[in-house]
Amino acid sequence: MTAGRLRLGLLVLAVGLGLGAIAPGAKADSHRVDPASTAADSAHQVLVLLRLPPGHFHSGSEYADNYGDGAGAAARRRVAQRIAADHGLKLVTSWPIPLVGVDCFVMAVPEGQSPEAAVASLAQDPNVASAEPMRVYRGQAGAEPAKAGRGEAAKDAGQPIEATHNDPLYLAQPAAREWRLADLHAVSTGRNVRVAVIDSMVDASQPDLAGQIQTSQDFVLGHPATAEQHGTGVAGIIAGVADNRIGIAGVAPHARIMALRACWQEGSEGAVCDTLSLAKALYFAIDHNAQVINLSLSGPADPLLGRLIDVALARGVVVVGALDPHAPDGGFPASHPGVVAVSDDPSTTLPGVFIAPGRDTPTTEPGGRFAFVSGSSYAAAHVSGLFALLKERNARATTPVALVTMRPGGGAIDTCASLSRAAGPACPRSAGAYSTAARE
Repeated sequence: MTAGRLRLGLLVLAVGLGLGAIAPGAKADSHRVDPASTAADSAHQVLVLLRLPPGHFHSGSEYADNYGDGAGAAARRRVAQRIAADHGLKLVTSWPIPLVGVDCFVMAVPEGQSPEAAVASLAQDPNVASAEPMRVYRGQAGAEPAKAGRGEAAKDAGQPIEATHNDPLYLAQPAAREWRLADLHAVSTGRNVRVAVIDSMVDASQPDLAGQIQTSQDFVLGHPATAEQHGTGVAGIIAGVADNRIGIAGVAPHARIMALRACWQEGSEGAVCDTLSLAKALYFAIDHNAQVINLSLSGPADPLLGRLIDVALARGVVVVGALDPHAPDGGFPASHPGVVAVSDDPSTTLPGVFIAPGRDTPTTEPGGRFAFVSGSSYAAAHVSGLFALLKERNARATTPVALVTMRPGGGAIDTCASLSRAAGPACPRSAGAYSTAARE
C-alpha cells in the first residue's frame, strides 16, 4: 500500500490529550563514569581491551561497577596509564566487561593522529588484548514522518478486518491488516516477556507506553537526557498498550520494555550511537535477563559488540537487527551470524533477511503525540514484538522458535504459522501471513 493510498484512507480527528511536559524514564542501577569522558570526542577515541584474570567474575555480584574495585583493578588501570603514555594517548575512562573477560579502557587520540594509526600501534603492544576505534551507528529510519497529532481516529484504508482493537490508529497499522494482529493477540500478547530496546531515550510518560517500561537506563555521555523520537517510536511498535482507546496497539502489548538508552537524537528523528554506549547497553540487557534484544540501528562490524551478541545468543536471547539497505551485507549487527535481520523493503533478496511491516506505520512519539514512520528500524521492532509473542507461548524452550516464511531462507513472515509452531494449532483461521498486498 502506498503512502498516498494510506493518507486518502485516513480520517484524522485532531483530539488533544492535554498532556504535560515530557518526563523521561528515571535512571536505575546507574553506573559510574569518569566525568572527563563527557567532554571527549568519540570520533577521536579508541577502545583498548586488557584481559581480566580468572575469577574476576563472581556470580551474584551486581552490574559491572563492582568488578572495578580492588587492587587488581587498580593495577590494570596503572597498566592502561602506561600504555596510554607509551602511545601518546590520554586515558579517559574504563569499564570492566567480565562477560567477555576484558577491561575496556577508552583513550583519546591527539590531534594530528588518526584513530586507525593509534590502533595499529596498540596492536603491537604485548599488554593489549585488542584495540579498535570507537565506531558510530545510526538508526535505520526513513524520511521525515508525517505527524498524526494527539489521540487521532482513523478509518480502515485496507482490507476488512474482523477482529480488532479499540485504539483509534489501529486500523491504520500495517500489521493490523497484513499480520491480522488482533487475531494473533487472541493467542499471545507477549505477557511479561522482557524486550530490551537499545536505542535513543524512550518517553516513559507517553500514554501508550504507560506501565510498559520495566526499567530505564541511560548509557549516553555528553548528551542531555530527554525523551527522543526514534527510541519512543520503536518501543511503541513493540509494546504499545492495546484497547486503551489511545493511539495504537503494540505487536506485543503485554511485553515489558527495558528502555536502554545507548543512542542520542540527531536531527528530526535520527538516532546515533557509539561502540561504548552500545556495549554497555548490551551488557546490561544480558546481565538483566532480557529475552529479546532489539537493535534498530546499523554500522560497521565491531569485535567487542560481536562478542557480546554471541554471549546473548548462547543464552537463548533473540537479537533482532535492522537491515541497512545501503550496506552490501546489510550492515552490522544485521549481518552478524545468529542475528535476526529485518527489512521493510519487500524487494530485498539478501539470504536470511526477513520482511516485516515498516512503512507508513503509526507509532508513539514523545509528548503524547503519534507519527507515521518508515524504515527497517520499525520493521525490526515488529519482529521483536513477534518474538515476544512466541516467547510467551514457548517460554521453556532452550532455543528460539524459528520464523516461518513464504519462501525458504527469509522473506515475508507467515505470522500465523510462526505462532502456531510455538503455541500448537491455536492460531485463528483469519490470522495469516504478511500479505502480498504489502509488496505492491
